[in-house]
Parts: sequence; structure tokens; C-alpha cells
Amino acid sequence: MADLKLERDFPVSPETLYAWVSDGAKLLQWWGPEGLHVPRHDLDFSRLGPWYSVMQNGEGQQFKVSGHVTHIDPPNSVGFTWAWHDDRDQRGPESHVTFSVAATDSGSRLVVDHRELVDAESATNHNEGWTSSLRKLEALCK
Repeated sequence: MADLKLERDFPVSPETLYAWVSDGAKLLQWWGPEGLHVPRHDLDFSRLGPWYSVMQNGEGQQFKVSGHVTHIDPPNSVGFTWAWHDDRDQRGPESHVTFSVAATDSGSRLVVDHRELVDAESATNHNEGWTSSLRKLEALCK
């Protein structure tokens, strides 16, 4: 098992940042690495229960991920399970993600804590994906 932790500071209030990481309409604006869009989803981390998203690249390849929102604690944190689907729509190994938001002197900090990844290669791939997604969020929260 491997874990991944990323931290980014944003010049917005914790309440505003929490909305960006929990509200479905806001999530869709930055969800997924650069170059991908989300044609199908049930993406809403403001409520407990199931969620999914299908990300698609420019060549039409689709990548489905799903899970359950396990906790919500506005404006501090939201947690959810995460599992990629294969070509037959079968879920793979499940990991857990927590978005934590805290006030800073200049706004707020987001910590993305992705735990229980299957191995170091998976952690590296998720690091690239989250880093790319967070660049999109940074552009929105200026």
C-alpha cells in the first residue's frame, strides 16, 4: 500500500475553497487532469453516498472512477472512497481520499490525502493526476 499527500494554498476563504471541493457544479470545473473533460457524472461531495465520474480525453478514451462519500464536515473536510473501473465496468482496488481545508494568513490551504493506493506506481500516477487537477483549481481561485 502507498499513500499520497499534496498541499496547496489558495487566496480564498476556507468556506469558498470548501465549496470548490464539495459542490458538484464547482468540482466539474476542475475535476480531472488537464486535457480531460467529464461527459457523465454524479459528482457531488456535499452529501453522503455514491458518486462517479467518467473522464474523457481528446481521442475519446474514457476513464471511469467511482466511490462513496464517507464523511462531510463543512468547511473543514470531505472524504470519499475511490476506485477505477476496467473496460468491463468492474471496480478495481479501492482507496480513500480526504480533502481537508484550513485557514491560513493569506486565505486557505487544501490538503489532498489519498491513502491505501495499491503500490508506489499507483501513487506516482495519482500524484500526476491530482497535481494537474489542482493546477486547474488554482487558475479558478485567483
